[in-house]
Amino acid sequence: MKAIRLPISIFLLLIFLGCEDKSEPPKMDVERYVNLLKAGDYDHWELPDFNSKDIPKLLSYRNETEIISDYPINALSSAWFPECSLGMYILWTVESIRARSIGSELLTRTFPSLNPFVKNRVDLEYLEQTAQLQQEVADSYFEWWESNKNKDFTEFDEIDPLADTEYRWH
Repeated sequence: MKAIRLPISIFLLLIFLGCEDKSEPPKMDVERYVNLLKAGDYDHWELPDFNSKDIPKLLSYRNETEIISDYPINALSSAWFPECSLGMYILWTVESIRARSIGSELLTRTFPSLNPFVKNRVDLEYLEQTAQLQQEVADSYFEWWESNKNKDFTEFDEIDPLADTEYRWH
């Protein structure tokens, strides 16, 4: 039996390594995305293919405190967080648009960082993801957008909305 397991394992490994992921980020509107997240029915491995035109609608959900527990995360992350507020996840989605626009070095496929949580910028310490923390992050993104929305996105996409805070994405 051992003699059979080794060739099968090698065969499966070769198939796995030979398969290139050619999946594309899903295309959908913001309302459908939010409804799927709320219902726990978002079944894609990537964040949607949103762009800067979607940011105002996404930001309208920035203060949502509803907890979601079925959402895609960066497969490279070794941390697992079973829950996230919808608003924080939406803010992470906005960060994805910005990160893709500038070709961020932290970008993995459509994920702008490892997880949809912020941590301390200086010591990288994990922070309890409270409603107050979400509000501060939401305010930073809203101000960043409102201060720049009349410009071409490429004129301000490199400005980190959290630059003047003590936070950064995990």
